Amino acid sequence: MRPFYTTPGPLTSPGRHEALFAGLPSGIGALSEVVQGLLVHEFLTQQYGFELSDERRATVHVRPVEQMLDRIVAEDDRPLTCAREPDARFVGDCRHFTVLAVAMLRAQGTPARARCGFGSYFGSGMFDDHWVCEYWNDEADRWVLADAQLDETQRRLFGIDFDPLDIPRDRFVVAGQAWARCRSGEADPASFGLSVVQKGGDWWIAANVVRDVAALNNMEMLPWDGWGAIPKPNEAIGDDDLALFDRLAALTRDPDFPRSQLTEMYEGDERLRVPDTVFNAILERTENIA
Repeated sequence: MRPFYTTPGPLTSPGRHEALFAGLPSGIGALSEVVQGLLVHEFLTQQYGFELSDERRATVHVRPVEQMLDRIVAEDDRPLTCAREPDARFVGDCRHFTVLAVAMLRAQGTPARARCGFGSYFGSGMFDDHWVCEYWNDEADRWVLADAQLDETQRRLFGIDFDPLDIPRDRFVVAGQAWARCRSGEADPASFGLSVVQKGGDWWIAANVVRDVAALNNMEMLPWDGWGAIPKPNEAIGDDDLALFDRLAALTRDPDFPRSQLTEMYEGDERLRVPDTVFNAILERTENIA
């Protein structure tokens, strides 16, 4: 399974910018610092001393790493190891921090993948929609969760009391685990969503299950992309789809999941497989994925 996650996917390939990765430091810790010097989260710009214009915010809709790097080097053509001033960084969200870290790790031969789920460490009282990197740690002989977004500013802001490069799995819950916990009655679906919009529920969890399945098949979509089996907001989930999400959750909740079974399901079911165009729910339009 691990060799699959050393190969760039359509959205994690640096493409024409491959040479930019040659001079990067090695390891998740150093690479996270590089990523943090290149990106800023759209919801946190005030913490870095500037207001975000609508024009700058538009980059949150960029999907491929290659296009992210286009914007980064067009703004500042210095090596990626040179941290940009916060107001000159690429504006993204947790998914952008994650896919850039994944792309860099893969370029160094480290198995890595994006995980879609929910983080409990943002001080909201909810499990907030979030993406992190999951990479193979040879020394520990296990898959490890790492949050490349949590720089020193954010660690202070959110009172982070754990190692962001080895997140406890009760602090970041992958989507399949969240679904299983709610289906068993262990957790309330309303506690999983996005606190800044005060929304959540089983439909939100189900959507992230599908996005996580796509990411595990090297298709790391935007958090608001919709296709196939992804429910619409507040949509009731029928019995057939409940059974589908139960099966997907069972396959993906453990980091050592059976990838061949998951890939067979993903590739064989058009409800799961990412099509050429998806619905961008924020912009309310259909878009090509690249």
